[in-house]
Amino acid sequence: MPMLIALAISIAVLAVVATFLFLGPLAALNVQIWQAFVAWASHYHCGGKVAGTRTTIVCMSFGVVIGALSVMLAGQLGALGALAAPVAVGIGAAVIVLAAHVSLLSVIPASVYGFACVAGLILLKGMAPIDAIVPTILSVAIGAAFGFVSEAIAGMLAKKEGGAATT
Repeated sequence: MPMLIALAISIAVLAVVATFLFLGPLAALNVQIWQAFVAWASHYHCGGKVAGTRTTIVCMSFGVVIGALSVMLAGQLGALGALAAPVAVGIGAAVIVLAAHVSLLSVIPASVYGFACVAGLILLKGMAPIDAIVPTILSVAIGAAFGFVSEAIAGMLAKKEGGAATT
């Protein structure tokens, strides 16, 4: 079957499973399905396979930490008034870009996804930045794993009917 159809089937079925897990058994861990979906997409953006999963987890986790630190910094820059958050975000963005000199952190967009995910959780749930780090990184790791599994299943489905994966 064509790879696009195989991906549609694999991702659709696994999206049902992931959503059930996040809204049900995993809900007590404060993990977020939307963060997992961002990581799932990042897996593909980072090239898929094991390398895409690894890059997603490493870069997004780095972005999570920088994002949480940026929110904390904004609180410390209160004397800047309305400029506190923008300055803190600018500093965080600069750190992410400069860190791209390290090969493990070279996919800047994935780090930005992590920054945005933790900031979103902090803002949406009113969580303390330090309390948002672990559930966000856990959501990222689970989402990246779903990306890996969805790709593997799609590859098997595409090869199953017709002997070779086609797009």
